[in-house]
Amino acid sequence: MAKGMREIKRSIKSKQNTKQITKAMEMVAAAKLRKAQEAALASRPYADKMKEVISSIASGAGGSKHPMLQTRPIKRTAYLVITSDRGLAGGYNANILRKVLLTIKENHRSPEEYAVFVIGRKGRDFFARRNITLVDEITGLSDTPKFSDIKEIAARAVKGYEDGTFDELHLAYNKFYNALTQVPTLKQLLPLGQIEAGTDKPDYEYEPSSEEVLNVLLPKYAETLVFSALLEGKASEFGARMTAMGNATKNATKMISDLTLTYNRARQAAITQEIAEIVSGANAQQ
Repeated sequence: MAKGMREIKRSIKSKQNTKQITKAMEMVAAAKLRKAQEAALASRPYADKMKEVISSIASGAGGSKHPMLQTRPIKRTAYLVITSDRGLAGGYNANILRKVLLTIKENHRSPEEYAVFVIGRKGRDFFARRNITLVDEITGLSDTPKFSDIKEIAARAVKGYEDGTFDELHLAYNKFYNALTQVPTLKQLLPLGQIEAGTDKPDYEYEPSSEEVLNVLLPKYAETLVFSALLEGKASEFGARMTAMGNATKNATKMISDLTLTYNRARQAAITQEIAEIVSGANAQQ
């Protein structure tokens, strides 16, 4: 019985240590979430304004024939997948990676029909275990990434579409809504056929021509969407980690409570047994 009580006490101590770690990680994630959320929300107006300008220029020119705005027969599709470098974030990585893998299996018969770009160590390792070759990858991003950190991989993905290396480019990331809700999202990045002019379009003056301006703006706009998705992914990561660590802390608390109850019952049983043995010994001497 004493041995069993020692094991229970050791287990309680272990759970208490785990609870301290998960609680600390929850608080760190909550602090980082606020900054990441502000960055993600701040990036949306910039992308929206660029879309407005591009829409106005394209429609003002009577409909642009720029290749990034035109659809073409799909022979090869590229996916740019955004994940995290670290785990302990619930289903943050698993959900988006599962969605991408299912899409690849459903839409492609051979590796020649698709290409994969990855941001984040978890995504890189996931595809490596499945022998899926990556066109490009980037890991080790900070918790507050800058556009320059992902410009190279974003530019390479966009350039691949412009060169005709692939005919579609899809962006896979977790869209941030709040700390409890992050939705795995797979959307078409290129071609940008969904750009339409609004009813109250502003009147822009540009030189030397609309096509020349679009040649500069469209790749930058596509790269901006990648960076905006990365910021959404960072906010989603911290929200998912905060929630996961909060749940882990609650579970540890419950386990400690259950083990403490078990320990007290075992201790009470041991005391009762000792009293019974003392009484039995006293009665035997009479």
